[in-house]
Amino acid sequence: MASTTPNTPKTVTKEIVVPNMGPLIRIFSDGSVEKPQSPFVPPTLNDPNHSSKDIVISHNPTISSRIYLPKITNPSSKLPILVYFHGGAFIFESAFSQQYHGHLKKLASQANVIVVSIEYRLAPEYPLPTCYHDCWAALKWVSSHSNNTLDNAEPWLIEHGDFSKIFIGGDSAGANIAHNMAIQAGIELLPFDVKILGAIIIHPYLQSSYPIGSEPIVEPENNVAHKVWNMVYPNAPFGIDNPFINPLGEGAPSLEKLGCSKIIVFVAGKDMLRDRGIWYFESVKKSGWKGKLELFEEKNEDHVYHLFKPESESAKILLERLVSFLHETIN
Repeated sequence: MASTTPNTPKTVTKEIVVPNMGPLIRIFSDGSVEKPQSPFVPPTLNDPNHSSKDIVISHNPTISSRIYLPKITNPSSKLPILVYFHGGAFIFESAFSQQYHGHLKKLASQANVIVVSIEYRLAPEYPLPTCYHDCWAALKWVSSHSNNTLDNAEPWLIEHGDFSKIFIGGDSAGANIAHNMAIQAGIELLPFDVKILGAIIIHPYLQSSYPIGSEPIVEPENNVAHKVWNMVYPNAPFGIDNPFINPLGEGAPSLEKLGCSKIIVFVAGKDMLRDRGIWYFESVKKSGWKGKLELFEEKNEDHVYHLFKPESESAKILLERLVSFLHETIN
């Protein structure tokens, strides 16, 4: 067998393009992965409108977070808490990236909420359902602060957090995670019976083996969404109809079990996932779930436009609607 040298080119065994997400993802024969990533930025402790820092939630497994605290004007007043899950097709992006830092620091300061942005482990190095386990553990960790008995407690949550006003949210794959966290919260109690007040579902990454709305009929081997799912969750039970990706799939818990009292679903008219978001909204509405449900559509924008074009008028409108949703739900 011929020996290899450090300069020998790696053999690509898989490569895939994720629309609107970046260039090729390459998985090499040695298991290493090349994938796109927006630049990381440090937290900001001295911003006049907010402070942020990076914290460790768990060492085993490794789960961390960037937490945002808005400017405190009334130390005796407790603040709502938003636990946020970033997008990136379960494969890339980060709580520490420039895009998410820019978006969430604005949301924290404008909505006057504490944001806990979760850094979960990514596929394909850590295949699903790893990310769901990480995010549920993070949500339980946040909730456990309500009793102030944690060994690794975060002072900002203890001193400023209102645990009667917990929100979860995310975009794209992060919206998928937020949905699954809401389902889990309807099945399993969070520590000290903490309840999720509201869920923010932005451009959710959901799929099924059958097309929805105007989606074209595409053979599975040519369907990018199916390829991505097979990469991030190899041998998933029921494949693309697994309950984590298809909320109406085989064995999926009833949407009636969603463990929160209010949900807002965002869709974008030019997004390839637009009809899936509408499908999710309509499915929740028909499920018998007793909460309050809202839909917000920006007809002339594409997937996660608020991250790619944060200074656009559409992004500002989306941010305003997020702030309104949080304030309306609290009041």
